[in-house]
This record gives sequence, C-alpha cells and structure tokens, in this order.
Amino acid sequence: MASVPLPPADRATADIDAVDAPGEAPSLRSRSPWLPRDREWLVLAGYGVTFLALHRLAILWGGVGYYSLWFPAAGVRLALFWRFGARLAPATALTEIIVQCLTGIIVFTQPEWPRGIFGVASPVLAYGIAVAVVRRVADGATGSLATAPMPLGLASVLAPLIAVAFALPWSIVRPDITNVANVRDVIVSLTGFAVGDMLGVLLVAPPLLWIADLSSGSTAMPAMVPSRRDIAEAVIVLGLALGLVGMLASIGLGLPATPVLLAIAWIGLRFGRAAAWAAIVVTAILVLPETVGAIPVDQRLALHMSLAAVAVVGYLAGSFADAEARALAAVARRDRMLFQAERLKTLRAMSVAVIHEISQPLSTLAIEARHLVEISAHADPDIAETARLIERKTVTLSTLVRRLRRFGGRAVDEPSLLPVGGLIDTVAALARPEASVAGVVIRIAPVDPEWTVLAQEIEIAQALVNLVRNAVQATDDGVVEIAVTRRDERVAIAVVNHCADHPLVHEGMGVGSLVAKAIVEAHGGTLSRADRGLLRIAHVVTLPLVGTLTGDAA
Repeated sequence: MASVPLPPADRATADIDAVDAPGEAPSLRSRSPWLPRDREWLVLAGYGVTFLALHRLAILWGGVGYYSLWFPAAGVRLALFWRFGARLAPATALTEIIVQCLTGIIVFTQPEWPRGIFGVASPVLAYGIAVAVVRRVADGATGSLATAPMPLGLASVLAPLIAVAFALPWSIVRPDITNVANVRDVIVSLTGFAVGDMLGVLLVAPPLLWIADLSSGSTAMPAMVPSRRDIAEAVIVLGLALGLVGMLASIGLGLPATPVLLAIAWIGLRFGRAAAWAAIVVTAILVLPETVGAIPVDQRLALHMSLAAVAVVGYLAGSFADAEARALAAVARRDRMLFQAERLKTLRAMSVAVIHEISQPLSTLAIEARHLVEISAHADPDIAETARLIERKTVTLSTLVRRLRRFGGRAVDEPSLLPVGGLIDTVAALARPEASVAGVVIRIAPVDPEWTVLAQEIEIAQALVNLVRNAVQATDDGVVEIAVTRRDERVAIAVVNHCADHPLVHEGMGVGSLVAKAIVEAHGGTLSRADRGLLRIAHVVTLPLVGTLTGDAA
C-alpha cells in the first residue's frame, strides 16, 4: 500500500534443467527477464495513471501514521503481477517512484529522499515476492493449494502481510516520519496498513482479472444469467441484514458486522463467488462513505476490519460453492469417461471374440486356396488365375486378423522396452496432422538412441500426444517443441510452447492433461509444468530409464 502524503516522506520457476529448447534464439535467451516487453510498457503507463488517481482517493481514509485504511491501488498492483508475472515488480516500483516524484511526495533536494524511495519500492517488491512464492507453490502442489481460486486468495492475504513485515522496521526506526509515538500507534498503523491493502485487493483485483481474462479469451461470459428468483433472494437476504444493522445502530448498539457477514456467507454458498463479490461491493459502498472525514481512527479501523472480515468470509463461501460446482462437473465428466471406457472394453471383448471365431476358418480357407492353386496349375489358366487371386486375398485377410488379434490380446497391456527416440517419432507422427491443420510446426530436438524406457507403448504415446495437442492449441507463435534430456537415471521429455497469457496451474487443465498425468504416474514417472522464461511454458514428463527401473532387463 502506498502512502498518503501527510508527512514529508512517503512510505514506500520449477525450471527444467535441460539444454536450451530447440529453435530458441540466443538474443532472446540473453535478454533480461525483468524488462517489460512490447505492450507491457503501455500497461505500466496505464498503471501509473491509475495508481496516481487511486492514491489520491486513498487520502480520504488516512489513518495513524501515513497508511490509508482503504487502498484500492493495492488491488490494481496485485492484478498486474498476477496477470503479467512478478518479474514486473522492479519496473512497477520505478513507475510508482516516478509518480511520487512528479506529485512532490519524493523531493530529491531533501535529505530524506532515499528513505522515501525505499518506502515506495518496498511494498511493491513485497507484492512481487508474494505472487512469485504463491505461483511457485501452486506449480508444484496438488489438491486445494493448486485449485482456483485458492492461489489468488492466498496471494491476496500474503501480499499485505509481507508488505507489513517490510514496513515494521521502518515504523520503529523512524517514528518521526510515520507519526507514531508509541507501540500502540505502531500496531494500529500497521494493522490499518494490512486492512487497507486487503480491502483494496479483495474489492478491486477480482473484477480487473476477470475483465483481462474476458478480453484475452481465457474466459467467457457466463452461459446462464442468474434467475430473477435468485436475484430477489440475494437482495432480500442482504437487505434484511443491512436493515438489522441500521436498526441496531439507531438504538445505540453500534454497527455489528455479524448480520451482514452471515448474509454474504449465505449468498456466497448459494450463488458462488461472483454473487458474493457483488454483495461485498454493495456493503463497501455503504460503509466506506461513512468512514470518511473527522471520524476517530479507532472507530474507522474497527469498521474497516469488520468489512475486511465480511469480504474474506464472502470470498471463502463463494469459492467453496464454485469449487463444489466444479467438483460435481468433474464427477459427471468422470462418469461419462468411465461409461465410454466400459463401452470400449465391451467392444474390445466383442472384437477379440469375433476375431477368434473367424481366425480358424480363415486359416483353413488359406490352406485350401493354396491347395487349389497347386492342383489348378496344369488345368484351365483362368481357373488358376482365379485360385491365385483367392489365395492372395486370403493371405491378406489372415495377416490382418493376426495383427488385430495381437493388438487386442493380452500382449497389448504388457510393458515393453521402448527407445525414447522411436516413441517421440510415433508421437510426432500422430500429432502432426492436427498441428498442420492449426498451422503449427512441431520441432524435435535430437534424442540419444541409447535411451530406453520400460512402458506400455500405446498408453505412454497417448499421454504425450495429449500434451502435444494441448500445446498446439495454446501456442501463439505457431511452434511446439519437444526436447528430451537426461536427469540422472531418468529421462525428461519436455513439450514446450510460447503463451502470452499465463493462466494459473490446474485451473485450465482439461481431461487430456488429467489422463496424461494418470498414465505417466502409473509408469512410475511424473508430469509437471514449468516456466522457461520469455512466456514459454513447458510440460515435462519424466520416466525412469530402463537400467533404473529393471536392472536385470537392461
């Protein structure tokens, strides 16, 4: 949270350890990842203007010290880092410093200007650290920590707390600048800091991120709008709660948050996170104007803490409802997949039975056709030619039946020794027709011919094909790269694509990725996602080399 200009000074990737991806330009690799690129400069310019306006607005809620008890610029800052990455933290800090210099809050002729710059930059860097840590944890996590919107919610709470930790020494060492004279004022000031930033994040960041996803095509407008009955229920519940609070206030019992908290929790559980956010915004519109002006700081802080509690509970309730809806959809999708799997299993059993029934008569027919050719060799030439035609067709059918019987029999489920190079060639051959239609080129790095894994060929190939298809659909530069490297006693197969948008891990994972993950883990391997820098995403499959998995087999 940036400061309100009351005093003279203002407050301030699981990478794959492989060789460079094929086709990656040296100039791109040598470019600093911390520098903004292309349209990001325009985004930072827009952020500077927005930060200036919201910083001025936050002055109305200035508390003890120089921290605003509602700082909407914090929400814009978190949305910026969540959307474009924590690597923009240095450039964002520089943008805020420039804005504070232009507005006269930082004056280089004054001896305190280094502290002023540190005071502006430290919360920005704290937000960048929070986003980077949460993304790293989410990238390697499974379960609730990797399920949206848990990562964003965790960052929304962690970022203000890290910023407070950065500001704590400053508040103690320089009480003359922060206007805090004792320990109580320090606690009140830093609590206001955290509450103000948290309110700014919870009220501003979600709609900004949704609008950004909508404009980029990462999300879509809801297929169904709430019914009038649902809207009426939410309005009545929230209206009754606000009316009860108003009645209690009129008889001198203050402004209790419990009725509104319960109402918004009900709305979130019933209608999801979007409805909960709308109710939170309505509550904030009613509460924030009441905390402007000559109001005791303790009373203002208490009201804002209550509003923050309402916002957190509303988001938790709405997120729970959304997660439940996604879980039900996933269960329904799994049931459909199981039904299809059962159908395929039945069809396979039927095909094996049919093949078994026709293989014996067909073998007999092939023997008789060969005998017919022998006895007609000295007879009528037309009969002999017809006999040879029957023999050729019979041999062809017999060969086809033997292949089908081998494919559908027990041997197909048994793992075998697979050269990794041949596996990659098979995957590329299967995926290239679809990639060609999409205008995407698949590039394959050289593979050591000695690398071999023990795997079920059809299943592991299907897993890799799923990853390549996902990369083909996600790439925005028309190239998908497959690189194979060795990590100790394991082989790492990386499917790499360029993607300007960085959706959070697991939120956009489809059935293909889930199936691939299950297949890879069944083979004793792992499937993970890593950022390779420069907006390059790598999905990495690691499998034990054959010498590690079965030493005797090698």
